Amino acid sequence: MPKMAGITASRRAKAPKRPPGFDLQGFLDSEDSRTITKFAKASIIFSQGDAAAQVMYLQVGSVKLSVLSKTGKGAIVAMLSPGDFFGEGCLAGQERRMSTATAMSTTTVLVVEKATMMLMLHTQPTLSDRFIVHMLARNIRIEEDLVDQLFNSSEKRLARALLLMARYGQEDKPKHVLHNVSQETLAEIVGTTRSRVNFFMNKFRDLGFIEYNGTLKVNSSLLSVVLHD
Repeated sequence: MPKMAGITASRRAKAPKRPPGFDLQGFLDSEDSRTITKFAKASIIFSQGDAAAQVMYLQVGSVKLSVLSKTGKGAIVAMLSPGDFFGEGCLAGQERRMSTATAMSTTTVLVVEKATMMLMLHTQPTLSDRFIVHMLARNIRIEEDLVDQLFNSSEKRLARALLLMARYGQEDKPKHVLHNVSQETLAEIVGTTRSRVNFFMNKFRDLGFIEYNGTLKVNSSLLSVVLHD
């Protein structure tokens, strides 16, 4: 028995060590100066028509994605918060940016070159899984936005936009007070006029759905506007 125990111990000593697992959150929260870029409020991260060669991950702050038509008509197509990827169109062959990304507050972005991101998606399952979840959520959101624009009133669209920005329904992300969101920005998101947004914001405040005085706190009772037929 001692001999067998010695053999077992010898075999264990020679067993190869497993390589350390990929630290997904460590990668996404990296502070490597070569991959991290910080932007002041109102700074342009990239512009519509720029070459698309990088994927970005929002670490800190907030970003809006907006588009401008040839006739000069603009619209906000997405409001991003920490944990969101953007600029991923380059992975599908998009050569030019389809939108403009603007920092809504002091913002920190992890920038990953297209070739590096492609390699990591093929070799790091945890990153690939996280990215797939992001893309599925983005597609679902786009479909919901389309239905919202086609069938809901501007009042419901505004209520839904406020709830989404306040992260209601996202249990892994804390609910928070909204800062630096002007009525002009809300009007662009909803697709209506600033005067209509002002009317509904005052109505929501009077009903206790929001607390609106410089900063904006969204209460869960605002859901009643979205759910009401």
